[in-house]
Amino acid sequence: SLIVSRTVRSGQSIFFPEGDVTIVGSVGSGAEVVAGGSIHVYGALRGRAMAGSTGNAEARIFCRKLEAELIAIDGFYKTAEDMEPELRGKAGQIWLEGETIKAAILG
Repeated sequence: SLIVSRTVRSGQSIFFPEGDVTIVGSVGSGAEVVAGGSIHVYGALRGRAMAGSTGNAEARIFCRKLEAELIAIDGFYKTAEDMEPELRGKAGQIWLEGETIKAAILG
C-alpha cells in the first residue's frame, strides 16, 4: 500500500496500481487518486477517486468528507451530479454491487 502524508492539491495525480492508497489529508478539487485497491482519505475528498483500477471489484473508497467530483470502482463511474445529496459533506464509504456503485454514510 501507499501512504501519502499530505494533501493532494488541484492538478496533482496519485497513481498506484499495485494496491491501496491512503491519503493523510484531503484531495482537492481538480486532483485525482487512482489505486489498484481501495482508497482511504482522512480528510475531504473533493477531486476524483478511482479505486480498483486494475479490475478489483472488491475495492472501496472511504473518506471523512464526501464532496467528490467523480468516483469510480473497477471502471464503473458516478459523478457529483449523480450522487445522493444526503451523502454530501458526510463521512462515507463507496463500493460496487454488481454493476452499481453504492454509497453509505459512516458513523
